[in-house]
Amino acid sequence: MLDSTKTKQAQDLRPITLLQPAKIAFGAGCSLQAADDLKNRGLKSVAIFASEPTRFLTDSLIAKLEEEQFTIHVHAGKAAEPTFQDAVEAAAWLEQTGAQAVIGFGGGSVIDVAKIASATAHQDAPLDNYVGNGLLPKRTLPLFAIPTTAGAGSEASPNAIFLDTEAQLKKGVISPWLMPDAAYVDPELTYSLPASITAATALDALSHCVEAYANRNAHPLVDVYALKGTELIFNNLAAALENSRDTQARSALALGSLYGGLCLGPVNTAAIHALSYPLGSEYHVPHGLSNAVLMPHVLRFNAATSPERYAQLAQSLGLGDPNATTENLAERFIKAIEQLCVDCSITSTLSDFGVSQSDVPRMAASAITIQRLLVNNLRELSQADAEGIYQNAF
Repeated sequence: MLDSTKTKQAQDLRPITLLQPAKIAFGAGCSLQAADDLKNRGLKSVAIFASEPTRFLTDSLIAKLEEEQFTIHVHAGKAAEPTFQDAVEAAAWLEQTGAQAVIGFGGGSVIDVAKIASATAHQDAPLDNYVGNGLLPKRTLPLFAIPTTAGAGSEASPNAIFLDTEAQLKKGVISPWLMPDAAYVDPELTYSLPASITAATALDALSHCVEAYANRNAHPLVDVYALKGTELIFNNLAAALENSRDTQARSALALGSLYGGLCLGPVNTAAIHALSYPLGSEYHVPHGLSNAVLMPHVLRFNAATSPERYAQLAQSLGLGDPNATTENLAERFIKAIEQLCVDCSITSTLSDFGVSQSDVPRMAASAITIQRLLVNNLRELSQADAEGIYQNAF
């Protein structure tokens, strides 16, 4: 019979598949490489998905594409919380352009729309057919991703998330076909982000890393990204908020966000994200904020029975004490996350979002349906547990 150490080693060495863009470029100005890569593929026309608030960030790339005689189409849509209808309309628009390739140039929502449009344009099946894991049969056009926030990690994940307005639920399409062919992580594109968005998106990325590390399906191949991503974001967010043009801090956040995105395919997130979905779909709370307000409460719920991974995170951040117990280290990590949210001026209670305690049972019933994420959680979570976590967040 295997002892516990050998059993743990066997679990660590279980088979796993990592999906990544064929090319990942990182560094100031690297987004302009997209023009050369499109040209080298022999392409002549491109559709750029952007958002109206950050459309100006595409100017340099568009100028370079124009120098190369590209035909360029620009779709400036929502900056956040896209719906199924948004995705359908984007795919229809893309079909009409006749573009040969797609660039998602924006935050996670913009890139998610670009992903789905590139995959479903010229396909007849309704988008709802592809909700879930592995149901998308193909992608019709080459796809490139250029993030303008350091948060979602969509440029390096096979996921796209949309709001089903009829069901008032966020739903995911997860497929290898949604992994971009290339990702260009250019920290310069994040310099103009307001402090509030910088904080919210960074805490979203932090939650990706933390949930991937403290996860039933954690794996050493992903742990390296999760640990380093946690460290980069935790140690550099304050500096980026103090000086939006701090190149070192902005680069660290962008890299941490990329690492978080690389965690999403093979391991994915867990209860923080599952419980945050009703806040986004019903109350239209920005995704990063909803994760931030729930994160300490979910972590504390999990640490009550499974403190070890949180203790390891504390040690990786230099919060350790040689004499501290595992439980004490886990609590130090959680308190450090709470303090980080305070330092970022993040709303700390659900009531600040207009949620009332009478809404909690309905929210918990909705969250508990997100089993694709809850199966990853360190601790099994019932509807009553979800209600308790929400109550603790008031």
